Amino acid sequence: MTVTGGDNSVILSIHDVMPETMDRVEAILAFCAAQGIPPMTLLVVPGRPWQAAQLRRLRSLADQGYTLAAHGWSHRVARFGGIYHRLHAALISRRAGEHLALTGEGVVDLMHRAHGWFADNGLPPPDLYVPPAWALGHLPARAARELPYTRIEVLRGVLAPASGRIEALPLVGFEADTWARAQWLRGWNRWQLALGRRTGRPVRIGIHPEDFELRLGDELRALLQRPFRFVDYSATMQPTSAACSNSATH
Repeated sequence: MTVTGGDNSVILSIHDVMPETMDRVEAILAFCAAQGIPPMTLLVVPGRPWQAAQLRRLRSLADQGYTLAAHGWSHRVARFGGIYHRLHAALISRRAGEHLALTGEGVVDLMHRAHGWFADNGLPPPDLYVPPAWALGHLPARAARELPYTRIEVLRGVLAPASGRIEALPLVGFEADTWARAQWLRGWNRWQLALGRRTGRPVRIGIHPEDFELRLGDELRALLQRPFRFVDYSATMQPTSAACSNSATH
């Protein structure tokens, strides 16, 4: 999937696809479709209480060309795993960084369980795994090579678990529920978009279901109307980071 344009190359994803966020997610997808943006990647949280009707909606989105990725299991921690986890929660993840409360064995088990959920529910098995808040935690190298995923997205970029190689990619976000977060993210996003232009690397735009309603919602809408060249995650971990062959014009 590629859409040509005159700005950064962009990898667009919608995070936190859960039963309780489906209405918001589909509203974002409708907005994106109205801008001519092609189907993007949807990060699905398997361990939520999915009902048959909601699973049918997911299957319909997959049939329309949206790519489904695994995004943790419950996307919530009951308790924090230590000082680092508490600091990470305060600055970035809140209670979403479930990997950080687990041992390496627990992380591996969660990632396998998440992958199996898709086939169990008649959904395409995911090639991509994105830990909540991009916080992978401790993943033993040998176990990583045996995971059923081609790519794992982390805060720094996209990791190939088979080789351990990581491709560093800029990242912008809009989950600004406080004034301080909004100010910090504005500066961060400007820097990351400039980094993408300077390096020619795709910029990841991660959208959360409530982002349109938060403090940077208008800036997110404006960004999505820019003439980006949209690519998908298959454009990463390639020798030239080339986009895939199908194209359309935005």
